[in-house]
Amino acid sequence: MASLLRRRQAPRGRYTPNLWSVWVVAPLALIVVGVLSFGLYHGVYGLLADAARSEKPPKPVNINDVIKTTVTVLTLAGAVLAGIYAYRKQLLSEGDAHRADASQLADRYTTAAEQLGHDQAAVRLAGVYALARLADDWEEQRQVCIDVLCAYLRMPYEPEDTAVGHKEGEREVRLTIIRVICDHLQRPDAPTSWCDHSFDFTGATFDGGDFSGAHFRHLALFRNANFSHDDVHFSRATFSNGMTSFDNATFNGSNVSFHNATVSDGGMVTFNQATFSAGRILFGRVTLNDGNIDFYNATLSGGNIDFRYATLGEGDVTFHGAVLNGGDVNFRGAKLKGGNVDFSNAMFSGGNVNFNAARLNQGDVSFDNATLNDGILNFYETTFNGSDVKFHNATFNGGTVHFNDATLNSGTVSFNNATFNGTTIDWGPFPQPSGI
Repeated sequence: MASLLRRRQAPRGRYTPNLWSVWVVAPLALIVVGVLSFGLYHGVYGLLADAARSEKPPKPVNINDVIKTTVTVLTLAGAVLAGIYAYRKQLLSEGDAHRADASQLADRYTTAAEQLGHDQAAVRLAGVYALARLADDWEEQRQVCIDVLCAYLRMPYEPEDTAVGHKEGEREVRLTIIRVICDHLQRPDAPTSWCDHSFDFTGATFDGGDFSGAHFRHLALFRNANFSHDDVHFSRATFSNGMTSFDNATFNGSNVSFHNATVSDGGMVTFNQATFSAGRILFGRVTLNDGNIDFYNATLSGGNIDFRYATLGEGDVTFHGAVLNGGDVNFRGAKLKGGNVDFSNAMFSGGNVNFNAARLNQGDVSFDNATLNDGILNFYETTFNGSDVKFHNATFNGGTVHFNDATLNSGTVSFNNATFNGTTIDWGPFPQPSGI
């Protein structure tokens, strides 16, 4: 019996079961059927005999009834076994079909990967579309297909036509990958949506690309990426639940637009330790609702970060520890509705922060422990409706702070323990604190 069991087990890695020989199964089946028929016959006979003896006068057992009952029960058992066998056969057939599908999908993956590595741009483009279609058809390995497309963008890339290593048509291939990814991020409820998958663009070079209207709901990494030359769009994009990280990224000459984007439901967009030397980061009319946008320890030296007419609900926009060497941060016309703007520990050396015509309804604007060596902090025509602007322990070495033509309905501006050395402050409606 042990040897039969060893033969019954299929070798590891094989799909086809190692079945017993028919010369073993047939005699065993006949023996089992014979024993079952014998036992069933005598069991039925005993039951009928007990029933016959209980009658008055007692009657003899009708053998035909015993045989009919036995045959009926055996037939029913046979039908059940036949159904089980048919079900098992169906499972095996479905398994064969699944393995055939898996084999065919694996072949498609291999072909698409080979096309992506081809020397000709047209073949690489075909590989991009083939891999995207494969991701739609192969849900179990969809993340793998996405990872391959992202890995292609992470490969070394030379955008300049005259530079060594430049590939003809490579830019179109890369823009096509971005377009394909964006197309799959438009409808989170679509069966082929990629919204809940992760994307790793770490270290990639972006000289264009359009993610407009995309829904990022998991993890998207743009860390150490380089944004240069052309524009990159995240307009109307939604960032919720997960994190989109531009940490340590370099922005040099590219305009990256988040116009009308939404950060909500615990979503985070981070630019921690990023470098802005030229170009613009546009958050115009962005909506912040239970989300955060972080610029921890970022460096601005000529770039422009623009939050004009943004609506900041619950959540923070943070420039903690940022360094502004000539860069501009613009909150013109923005509305604070419970959100906070934090410039604590920031260093201003010629940079400008503009809250012109902003409406500070709730939430705080903090410059605690910040250092203003030069530059302008502008609250011209700003309306204060319950927000506090704090400069606690701040150091002012030159520069200008404007509150002229501001409207003070409620709220405060406080300079507790601040140090002043040559700074010009236009107080507007605020009384000048004693000692300043």
